[in-house]
Amino acid sequence: MARSRTPTLASRGFIMPTRLRASMSGAYESGSATGARSRNWNPSSAGPNSAAASNLQTIRRRGRDATRNDPWAKTASVRWVSNAIGTGIQPYPRHPDRAVRRLLKERWGDWVPEADADGRLDFYGQQALAARSIFTDGEALGRLRTRLPSDGLTVPLQLQCLEGDHLPVEKTELVPGSNEIVNGVEFDLLGRRVAYHMWSRHPGEYGRMGMQLRRVPADQVIHAYQVLRPGQVRGVSELATVLLRLKTLDNFDDAVAFRQEVANLFAGFITRAAPEGSPYDPVDNWEGGADDLPDADGTPVLGMEPGTLNTLADGEDIKFATPPGAPDSYAEFMRQQLMAAFASVGIPYELGTGDLRGVSDRTLRVLVNEFHRLIEQYQWTVFIHQWCRPVWNAWLEALVLDGSISASDYLANRRLWRRVLWVPQGWEYFNPVQDVNAKQAEVRAGFTSRSAVILAQGEDPDEVMEWVRSENDAADAAGLMFDSDSRHPLNKSGPARETEPDGEPAPSDPKQN
Repeated sequence: MARSRTPTLASRGFIMPTRLRASMSGAYESGSATGARSRNWNPSSAGPNSAAASNLQTIRRRGRDATRNDPWAKTASVRWVSNAIGTGIQPYPRHPDRAVRRLLKERWGDWVPEADADGRLDFYGQQALAARSIFTDGEALGRLRTRLPSDGLTVPLQLQCLEGDHLPVEKTELVPGSNEIVNGVEFDLLGRRVAYHMWSRHPGEYGRMGMQLRRVPADQVIHAYQVLRPGQVRGVSELATVLLRLKTLDNFDDAVAFRQEVANLFAGFITRAAPEGSPYDPVDNWEGGADDLPDADGTPVLGMEPGTLNTLADGEDIKFATPPGAPDSYAEFMRQQLMAAFASVGIPYELGTGDLRGVSDRTLRVLVNEFHRLIEQYQWTVFIHQWCRPVWNAWLEALVLDGSISASDYLANRRLWRRVLWVPQGWEYFNPVQDVNAKQAEVRAGFTSRSAVILAQGEDPDEVMEWVRSENDAADAAGLMFDSDSRHPLNKSGPARETEPDGEPAPSDPKQN
């Protein structure tokens, strides 16, 4: 009914609002407009892999260059990795048997320092390296290397971290047998990843000496990246949207710094009137010393030392240069540009730059909480699922090969063995007293458990319970009582009451009632 009235209303001189016209036409008017403002807006309709792979190598090179040479890009990478990984995302087995959980924890703790095939990092250091590669390069590769018992490892398995350059983005073809290779990744008819075609060496090293393209089974490769579109095979750098902005901003900052350097040059020019009737010769008329003679082109040069005043001759005048300084809007311009740059990569401007001017504690808490929500989304939906989970499964199978786990028990109860809770490093308290009291109130009210609170801090509840038990036993054996021990009546909530020598409570002070 509304559509039939539109021409009539328009013919009578009514001007239809844009939103009303869009609602009547059933279209997104501002997004599909073709007027002067959007004449040059003709975005690509490329699919997820064509869009990601077309400029992938260029973006990757520029992203690495930015993190090497641009302080803000490096800061963004450091902030992201330190918050996403910290000291490491640790696994806590959830097998129903307590003895099995203890065994898995002990073997995992022994394997962590031996995990790196290159021998430079432990497993949690490899996590940080992989997260940095995902942020800068867009993706991270890991090669699972099975070792021999003679290698003397706790578990016959190691992980080798590789850059995404090992996976040739240009290799897209059909494979005999109906398989398909897309940007270096081979898929079967059902769309499952079956292999990775990888260079034996980094293509940017040693002039590609001895390089070979090898087909590696998919169960030996870990490929982690942020999936932004369905069907996306390769990852894109988080810096892709800000690389040009950061480069332009760096050039602008260098130009302002150069202007300031020029402004610091203190220069003066002496002007004098030429004698009447004859041309003025600066050398013949020079009245200074021999060390202050004019330079090669005849221009007199005077030296000026701090705190000195020179008397000029009759007819001479001195003028000082006034080079331009930094523009008045420099600070605000840099702030706005950096806010956009850090917002693009998901990091609050205040955390990325350390600029907390005019930010209250309440506002900062809102910013940090929102940032933590983003980090947790990345941890659970990307990194833990794509990087940590495959490592744990491969590690369990290595335990079977090592004989630490019965093969029959593992095959019959594989789901029980693979149950694990990955726990990131906990966040620091904003206000320790208030936050701890709030957690205590939640536990007492039954809204959460002590184990959940301990896990949120990145600790193992079983280990914490063992520590508390052993410390209490040691204190009891030594006849000691600490304020932190809530088993004793004096340490219950509320004011402590003094005791008489016979152990009876002392009379209370009437003034305190």
